[in-house]
Amino acid sequence: MTITQLQYILAVAEYRNFTLAAEKCFVTQPTLSMQIQKVEEELKIQIFDRSKKPIQLTDIGEKIVNQAKNIVIEADRIKDIVEQQNGYIGGEFRLGIIPTVMPTLLPMFLQSFINRYPKVKLIIEELHTDEIITKLKNGHLDAAIASTPLEEEKLKEVVLYFEPFVAYVPESNAISEKEEIEVSDLNPDDILLLKDGHCFRNGITNLCKNEKLMQESKFQLQSGSFETLIKLADEGLGTTLLPYLHTLDLNDKNKSRLRHFKEPKPAREVSLIFPKSELKIHIIDALRSTIAGVIKGAIAFHNVEIISPLAKK
Repeated sequence: MTITQLQYILAVAEYRNFTLAAEKCFVTQPTLSMQIQKVEEELKIQIFDRSKKPIQLTDIGEKIVNQAKNIVIEADRIKDIVEQQNGYIGGEFRLGIIPTVMPTLLPMFLQSFINRYPKVKLIIEELHTDEIITKLKNGHLDAAIASTPLEEEKLKEVVLYFEPFVAYVPESNAISEKEEIEVSDLNPDDILLLKDGHCFRNGITNLCKNEKLMQESKFQLQSGSFETLIKLADEGLGTTLLPYLHTLDLNDKNKSRLRHFKEPKPAREVSLIFPKSELKIHIIDALRSTIAGVIKGAIAFHNVEIISPLAKK
């Protein structure tokens, strides 16, 4: 059997469809099917149960797929070894970034990274945390930037920085009179949140220790935009919490409505995450080093309390 045949098997195992798997592998469906059948004939077993819709792995197929993943990863590692030996930092690198980090962090490091490593072709996707985890495990991302800890056994996390939560409080709210606030000052029923799927939303609900947050409010908001939350707060419809880096670009009027928490400040931990196989680790290290170099001057908080980004079950 060949590495290519194993890649075809992994594609079918992921997409549970021969036609879709063939499209993803850039081959015709008959070609892909024939190559997988050759492996099955060689091993004298059935990897897939084709009688079921969608296609299912057989018991022995599950074991073969797990081993195939290891083999394909190790084959890719050979390329890494050669590139690192030659001091080459280049090629395609797929990076996922969560939506609440993308607009503030990416402009800070992208140009610097491009200038330092012009041979790297960065392919950047804005993805929610669940999508990032899935794509990292399936080999569709090389690394990602997300709020941690994620408690994923197969993923490694390298902390980039700690980013405090900052309250945005309308003048009509009583806590606007305070210079610094505590979590206990917040009214959970008064907080405007991002829509479901954002780990920043999870962080706020965990911070307020109220799983029913916003469930009985006078209106339901489905927004993925901090700008929308700020405008609603300006109209007196509630308060909201923002990540610290997002507050740096606010105008003076909006900045006057910010209230920082007393130490230890509640904060999120933002990390570079990647599979423990550490493929393309030389590019991952270059990315981490670049971000560390530009983030120092913008954010340097140490006395913080990390709030989990994981949704409570």
